[in-house]
Amino acid sequence: MPFYYIWTIGCQMNKAESERLGSYLEQTGYQLTGNAEQADIIIINSCVVRQSAENKVVNKLAALKALKSNHPDKTIALTGCLVSPALDQLKKRFPHVDHFFQPGAPPPWAANQDKPGITLPQQPSPSTYVPIIQGCNNTCSYCIVPSRRGGEVSRPVTEITGEVTELVRRGVKEVTLLGQNVDSYGHDLPDKPDLADLLTELNNIDNLARIRFLTNHPKDMSHRLIEAVARLDKVCEQINVPAQSGDDDILKAMRRGYTAAQYRQLITHIRDNIPGVALSTDIIVGFPSETRPQFRHTVDMLTELRFDTVHVAAYSPRTGTIAARDLADNMTPEEKKERLKEIEQLQTAIATELNARLLGQTAEVLVEGRHKGKWQGRTRSDKLVFFSGDKDYRSQLVNIRIEKTSPWSLQGKII
Repeated sequence: MPFYYIWTIGCQMNKAESERLGSYLEQTGYQLTGNAEQADIIIINSCVVRQSAENKVVNKLAALKALKSNHPDKTIALTGCLVSPALDQLKKRFPHVDHFFQPGAPPPWAANQDKPGITLPQQPSPSTYVPIIQGCNNTCSYCIVPSRRGGEVSRPVTEITGEVTELVRRGVKEVTLLGQNVDSYGHDLPDKPDLADLLTELNNIDNLARIRFLTNHPKDMSHRLIEAVARLDKVCEQINVPAQSGDDDILKAMRRGYTAAQYRQLITHIRDNIPGVALSTDIIVGFPSETRPQFRHTVDMLTELRFDTVHVAAYSPRTGTIAARDLADNMTPEEKKERLKEIEQLQTAIATELNARLLGQTAEVLVEGRHKGKWQGRTRSDKLVFFSGDKDYRSQLVNIRIEKTSPWSLQGKII
């Protein structure tokens, strides 16, 4: 039996696409292996959102060069956001790679080139990702994604509901709807459905327990969407709202399309309409020309709004972006690391306090599997929970009394 190996780095969209690639290969007779040397087909699903991710991809491809030299019959393919339209440059840079294909596209050897992404896993995880819109029409100055994934293309509502219904039949309890800008869903479809319409349709699917969605853009989040989250019982009270900065001048340079005050108003509106909502955000530190006072504006915003989770990254210029073309990356790596560390320490303190409030409470947990001898799963608010138990709790919704808290996870006992 032939084997395949997939190495994935980056966002949830990449993970979803790798899962579908694996399912396609399995349905055409291949078996998964965790060892690239054993594989007949090797797929690298790449990310170049940050320099650190791109470096890991390049190092992985370099490591495969000797393997290809010793085993020329192996097929190596590269997908993901490293694959730009300039394929000739990629072929010169990585001559040992046999195939290059755009993120979200079917592999070149696929029998059906017109239906990418519809090959579903036979035994999916209890919680799985479902792409609903590809590409992005925004022009954030730091972001390489639009030039690699193209403009926005939404999948029809009927196609998505059909896929989710089938996933539920195969055992899925929770779906996370994915898009580079999930709030733009449907504007390019004939009848112009929006994300609230799609959530309403999915909420009616029997035996589906939970629905999530990401990534959002603050300027595109509608009051109608927030109302739908509050109204629909299967949509989780957990939303990611990337701020990127708390300073108006930096937000303008980033081309984000909103001010810090407008962002604060959005967060207030969400919390007023969705009681107990868990909120997360994304922050970039060290953007070109970010002064110390401008950075303090971001710190002040995080201190004020107190998010459950903050994903923070240091700015790295991406060739082909507006920022890399027009703005000098004028901050030292040491200063970027200092600012990143300050936000991480602040968020650790905030998360410690927020999670401590859950001590003694009971939470509904969807069990995803085992980790280091314990069962693990997540609450509706996306808190990671560990508990012990001798039974097989995978895919079950269980009630856990929280007995220990930390900034990153909770531990408890099943009731």
